[in-house]
Amino acid sequence: MKLQTLALAVMVAFAGTSAFAQAPSPKDQVKADKAQIKQDKDKIKADRKAKDKDAVKADKEKLKADKAKMKADRKAAREAKKAAMEKK
Repeated sequence: MKLQTLALAVMVAFAGTSAFAQAPSPKDQVKADKAQIKQDKDKIKADRKAKDKDAVKADKEKLKADKAKMKADRKAAREAKKAAMEKK
């Protein structure tokens, strides 16, 4: 029984390290941010249609934060691309 526990622990340890190694690329982050911004805009439209002013205000703040995140991710993507070009 102890051998099975040990084997399971080893499998979990290697699965955890491989999960960290597969971080999304900066380009993928920008795409995800664009999709999130699109969802935010659709939510704002729905809240406006429902005449829920508080929800619209909250959604606008979230949209603003998501736009700032996308801007930072774009900058990181550009820097990563620049660093890759300098390596060659």
